[in-house]
Amino acid sequence: MKFPLLSKSIALGAVIAVLLVSLNAVHGLVGERQARQSEAEQSVADGLAGQQSVLGPVLQLRCEELWTHTDGIGKDSKTVTERRELVVNGWPRELVVDAGTAIEPRYRGLFKLNSYAAKATMVADWAPLAPPQPAAEHPGATIACQAPTLAVALSDARGIRAAVIRAGGQAFPVLPGSRLPSAPRGLHAQLAPELIGAPLRAEIALELAGTKSLAWAPVGEQTTVQLKSNWPHPSFAGRFLPTDRDITPQGFSARWQVSALATTVQQAVNQGVALCEARDGGYATLAHVEAAKSGCVETFSVAFIDPVNGYVLNDRAVKYGLLFVVLTFVGVGLAELTKRLRVHPIQYLLVGFALTVFFLLLLSLSEQVSFALAYLCASAACTGLLAFYGSYVLRGLKPGLVLGAGIGLLYGALYALLQMEQTALLLGSVLLFVVLAAVMIATRRIDWYAMAAQLREDVGPRNAAARTTPRASA
Repeated sequence: MKFPLLSKSIALGAVIAVLLVSLNAVHGLVGERQARQSEAEQSVADGLAGQQSVLGPVLQLRCEELWTHTDGIGKDSKTVTERRELVVNGWPRELVVDAGTAIEPRYRGLFKLNSYAAKATMVADWAPLAPPQPAAEHPGATIACQAPTLAVALSDARGIRAAVIRAGGQAFPVLPGSRLPSAPRGLHAQLAPELIGAPLRAEIALELAGTKSLAWAPVGEQTTVQLKSNWPHPSFAGRFLPTDRDITPQGFSARWQVSALATTVQQAVNQGVALCEARDGGYATLAHVEAAKSGCVETFSVAFIDPVNGYVLNDRAVKYGLLFVVLTFVGVGLAELTKRLRVHPIQYLLVGFALTVFFLLLLSLSEQVSFALAYLCASAACTGLLAFYGSYVLRGLKPGLVLGAGIGLLYGALYALLQMEQTALLLGSVLLFVVLAAVMIATRRIDWYAMAAQLREDVGPRNAAARTTPRASA
């Protein structure tokens, strides 16, 4: 073979291409399992309740305008009575919400979903004559109004577990439906008519179940929401971020203060804009912006995300697979050059397959045990296998142990990358720089031209000997 380095490089390129196909297959499997998890989450939400959005309380006055007019002339004339329904929404002067959530994990087979039980107390104050009685639009018309209603709209009313409504010191029966045209799901209570003429305070105690996230629409002239939870990994999103928040390993507390001057909720509800389901995930703010453009009431929300979601971590780990393969091949190649060994491309391929199988082991084990334990077991198994195999490939126990130690360091670095999401790019860049520096330092005295010539001289006699060796007789 005239150019052994070139042929070896081509062979290693083919090996890496095969390993890329294998890594892509593992990545596809991770995506498939993520899709199944999403289906399981949707199954839980379909049977329990979805991501909740809360709008209210709103004081609503339904009236009917009646007027008469005469149609026709002379003996053909007749009196016609017409009517028009009017709905006026009264918004709280001040709304204070004190809420707490307790996470209740739900499972579908191997898949986990964070549902929650929320308890909220809403205290709302209205000024007198709010909402005002509408004015007649036709001469001689009369206005007849029903008793006012107090309404709370929800994106998924199936999550209502209990509700109590008190207004003006009285308790009122809670009825299904919000009676808001744009957000019909929820609850309401029919109030006494005499409550409208004086300042009104209403207290609503609500127990609510939901999944993944919880959102509120700021309907008051001044809205304050205090939320506490035992979940330590909140993701705040929506159109307004909390003014204060405190996150500890035991849970979090957050406080929002929103003025009606900063939001279009009141105008949007009056115009029939819909109340949409809350958005979860790290990009919920953008989702809320797009939702507002497509016709959704503005909300602020918190998502109960799981930062140690096994499938997310597996997906991120597989993306570093090619880096693992290349760095391992660099280490084996350096040992091959410095010790004047010959490592066959098939041996490189087997080492690469062992690195690929690690990600498959990690995925399957993380569905049964915690991700940290799955990572420890998979990395220990692959490190031991590669150390054992490397002692034969590199012709010595010590080189095999050194290879195993290097693989172990790579697994440790990958685990650190997975845990340090915010500094993953920095840590990865430093790791690559250190590896590149080590390779440059280790090969700084190598005369590559002389090595290539020596390889050609070594290969030539072996090829000639192979050609002159007599074949065994049949």
